[in-house]
Amino acid sequence: MASNGDTLNCTDMKGLKQGKWVIRNPKLRGEPGYDEEGEYKNDRKEGMWRTYNLMGDLLAQENFKWGNKNAKCYYFTLAGLEHEESWRAVNPDKGFDTIDVQDLKDPNKYEKVIVQTDGTSLKHGIWKYYIPGTGNVVETQEYFMNKLKNPEDELNNLFKDSKIPISTKKDSTVINNNKPKEVVEFEKKNPKKTKPKSGKTIPDHH
Repeated sequence: MASNGDTLNCTDMKGLKQGKWVIRNPKLRGEPGYDEEGEYKNDRKEGMWRTYNLMGDLLAQENFKWGNKNAKCYYFTLAGLEHEESWRAVNPDKGFDTIDVQDLKDPNKYEKVIVQTDGTSLKHGIWKYYIPGTGNVVETQEYFMNKLKNPEDELNNLFKDSKIPISTKKDSTVINNNKPKEVVEFEKKNPKKTKPKSGKTIPDHH
């Protein structure tokens, strides 16, 4: 039914929310109230949604797909932009999702990988945190399929075809000459007392 004679807050014959909606969430248990507006498609948020405090100040600008956060979302304080998030929406009707994974050797080449999902949004892309009102970035994070990307992991990926593992940690043991770890540990515990002779020294008669 339409609200106040307009086309806001409509539901279809099945009771599913459709079209433009404006929702007021009053103060509750000490939490401040807020208003949100956007569109529903088959009872799920779709496209751009905006959230305001009860004074009308913008608090959030979020994108949705299938009712889940998708792409860039922005969050504000009264002073300005506080942080931005990047999400990948997952279709809750499907248990699997197909993603494009960049080839480490060829940046222009992608491989399709099927991953299992739980039907919710995944952190995916760049997240930035700002000093509100200045535009200055204080922290940047990058996520890939809900996992925070680690610079050390990227360094290891560059050498993943190498037989010698690498590490940026000082206390990590790097195994050289392709020796098994057990052999290296045995040699440490049982050092050779004398150096093997490589051959007799030939005196120089010249």
